[in-house]
Formats: sequence, structure tokens, C-alpha cells
Amino acid sequence: MAETPTFGRYAEIPYEQMTPEQQEGYRSLIETRGRLPGPNKIYVHNPKLAKVMGPLGSYFRTGYSLSEREREIAVCVITSKFHSAYPTSAHERAGKAAGLPPDTVEAIISGLPTTFADPREQVVYEMATCLAQARWVAQGLYDRAVAVLGHVGITDVITLMGFYSSVAMTLAFYDVPAGASGMER
Repeated sequence: MAETPTFGRYAEIPYEQMTPEQQEGYRSLIETRGRLPGPNKIYVHNPKLAKVMGPLGSYFRTGYSLSEREREIAVCVITSKFHSAYPTSAHERAGKAAGLPPDTVEAIISGLPTTFADPREQVVYEMATCLAQARWVAQGLYDRAVAVLGHVGITDVITLMGFYSSVAMTLAFYDVPAGASGMER
């Protein structure tokens, strides 16, 4: 008999029913993330993955080269590309909370063109849009990105988008709706 889904199509594992390895992965996620949001509820099923995804996700929360607004621009571009309701809704709210104008956030998640007065934000938007659409990166965009973000900023944008591609695809596959809470932890 199939387990009853608790988070979209996914049936979360109660802690006391986890294998020792899954409990270790769960604890690792809690240590690095402080809580078990979004795809982390699913990653705990694969403890080896949980141990690497937690620290990577944590990296993109504090102490790296992008501002909160820049992060939300790239995340909104990539999560909406995969039509993933849970992270797109969450990051629509986060983008607005970070101070991005509501109409700008709505344009980003709708795939409509928009512009930014801040040169860094504009380059992040152009990079994210170009990469999400699997388009050729023109020399001019490359040159602007190097000048404004530097190579550390560029690799942060690219890796952030890769991380959130995984998040979006995971949550889309399990059909997790916007605002889903899952099991109480």
C-alpha cells in the first residue's frame, strides 16, 4: 500500500521511522539550515545528498557575493522557468520583501522583460535570463558581468541558478503546491 503524501506527492518520513543514515542526514540539514523547508523535506530521503545540499543551500543565505535582491532576481528567473509553484511563490514573496518592486518581480516570474537601475542587478537579470533560456552569452554581456560582478559574482550567480534548478525540479516533480507545509517538524 502506498504511503499517504504529506508534501505534494511526497510522503515524508517521520523521524522515528528514518534509518540511522537518514536521521544523520536530517540532523545535518537542521545544523546547516536551522529548519527543514522546501526540498530539504525530500532530500532527507537520500542522506548522502542531504549532507551536501544543506551546506550548499546555506552558502546562498549569508556571506557570499550577491545581495539579497540580486539573489532573488536570479532565483525568480530560474524557479519560474520550471513552473514550480512552491519555490516560485516563496521567492516572489522574498523578492518583494527584499525591496524589489512588485511589478518587477511579477515581470520576472512571468517571463516578461524588465530593467533595473542598479548595474549589478541588471547584469544578474541578463545573465539569469540568458542562461535560463539556454542562449548564447554574448561577449558584451560577458564583459559587463566581469566588470560589474567579477568572477566570484559570476560563479555565484551560475551556481545559485544550478542549485535552485535542482530545488525547482524536485518540487515540480513532487507537485508541491505553493504554501505547502508538510509534516510538522
